[in-house]
Amino acid sequence: MSEQVGDYVLRRLREWGVEQVFGYPGDGINGLIAAFGRADNTPRFVQSRHEEMSAFQAVGYAKFSGRVGVCAATSGPGAIHLLNGLYDAKLDHVPVVAIVGQTARSAMGGNYQQEVDLQALFKDVASEYLVEVNVADQLPNALDRAFRTALARRAPTAVIIPADLQEEPYEPPTHAFKEVPSSPPSAPLTTSVPVRSELGRAAALLDAGTKVAMLIGQGARGAADEVLEIAELTGAGIAKALLGKDVLSDELPFVTGSIGLLGTRPSYELMRDCDTLLIVGSNFPYSQFLPEYDQARAVQIDLDGALIGMRYPTEVNLVGDAKATLRQLIPLLQRKDDRSWRETVEANVAQWWQTVENQSMLDAEPANPMRIVWELSQRIPDDAIVTADSGSSTTWYARCLRMRGTMRGSLSGTLASMGAGVPYAIGAKFAHPGRPVIAIVGDGAMQMNGLNELLTIQRYQDLWPDQRLIVCVFHNNDLNMVTWELRAMGGAPKFEESQTLPDVSYADIARCAGMVGISVDRSEDIGPAWDRALAADRPVLLDIRCDPEVPPLPPHATADQVKDLGRAVLQGDPGAWRLLVQGVKSKAQELRR
Repeated sequence: MSEQVGDYVLRRLREWGVEQVFGYPGDGINGLIAAFGRADNTPRFVQSRHEEMSAFQAVGYAKFSGRVGVCAATSGPGAIHLLNGLYDAKLDHVPVVAIVGQTARSAMGGNYQQEVDLQALFKDVASEYLVEVNVADQLPNALDRAFRTALARRAPTAVIIPADLQEEPYEPPTHAFKEVPSSPPSAPLTTSVPVRSELGRAAALLDAGTKVAMLIGQGARGAADEVLEIAELTGAGIAKALLGKDVLSDELPFVTGSIGLLGTRPSYELMRDCDTLLIVGSNFPYSQFLPEYDQARAVQIDLDGALIGMRYPTEVNLVGDAKATLRQLIPLLQRKDDRSWRETVEANVAQWWQTVENQSMLDAEPANPMRIVWELSQRIPDDAIVTADSGSSTTWYARCLRMRGTMRGSLSGTLASMGAGVPYAIGAKFAHPGRPVIAIVGDGAMQMNGLNELLTIQRYQDLWPDQRLIVCVFHNNDLNMVTWELRAMGGAPKFEESQTLPDVSYADIARCAGMVGISVDRSEDIGPAWDRALAADRPVLLDIRCDPEVPPLPPHATADQVKDLGRAVLQGDPGAWRLLVQGVKSKAQELRR
């Protein structure tokens, strides 16, 4: 049998080193699905329960592997379902390639079943590269450009292949007029550095500062050694944007942790008091958590010149690879002998971690959500991968989880989509099947889509040498982040019709899905539950009932936020008394300095 277009697509994916495609079948990709069968499922087709989950799994895989994630879906509804996950990739700068089916060419334009204008649909999300393949000769160039663009631009790309074309014989392009050949798969190199004169200006600015702060994001991930060397020379404290949480260990005494609404008090103090700021690989958007505009002189390093100088009035903007740029900058810096600033930062950090422990040990009803992550931090393996969802549990991940060793962690950072935690964990498991993976998820996200993906975990667990995939559910029967946003940002009481969730046993559902289910409803049982989950030889779901009134307040509450929270209480918030009690208890621990 001659090679069909579907067979060629899979062959080219193998040549790009693709080991799995996250997807869901449908007649718009029947030719591709048949090719998977003929190829003995190589690359592996990983079937999710929904195309949005396939896209999130591809994003999680790409984030934790450093390689391109690939997802596939049928035409019409399947393609539409991919959008949220692909927007997550776009906003967090993650390389993902989507392969999407389309109505047969002979029917297009005829208002045919499931016919959707996919080029219009994907025009924004796949703006870096989007192509519809209409003849087989286009394929090598189209697929290769999709991969190369995804890697070079750190973005999602999309290749649309009509259903009938997938089953046609594959004919490669020839060396002829109006034929576009391609080259063998290869990864782009990103080692560009700024010109020497700009590096000199940056060094002079940093040398002139006496209170240097660094803010690092995910763009600094490959430059951890250089970041530490810069910090040693300048005496800087280092704050981390949430997507850069895993770049440096939180065991380092001058690392202040996360910054922003979900951040730590030492990070707030670092930015409040510094006179010099170095931003490396971060596009952190909340300028109110950066130094006042007339306070600090600043340098920014980023690979993408379009994103530089956006968040703070930086004097020197260095467009280049973080590792290569910092390596060129280091010899130009003078070591600061005065370490008083560093000592202040370290004292603030030490006090903060004591505060976190004290707050985590406070009584709550039924259990303290902070303690869930604090107890995990005491026993998490050094090589664990942690995925977090969007909700109040994200606050505890950001503030309470201490990164160390080779731990990795991520979440839907810029899109902040609910429902990414569990599919991210599945993608992480395919990226690193020999490492334990832990998903920190709210009960709202579990009801949204996480429960369905427990079946995906059960289906593929035997492929993973280390079968530990732990889903930890913060079970408070409340869409808690929005509840607190209503209170602290809008001055509105909790509206129970929109905020209260149906009560269900997540542990029982996990057991039905073939996982270990562990239920916890007392703070003192959280640690032993983590011990049991981490010692298991198969996937586990921790169902921990926790208090929705433990406040996820920012490290420095503004007068407006305090006023709005007071208005919410006065207007009859159903949790008024308990939220006041928990808020006072929590704040009292922070004030013990």
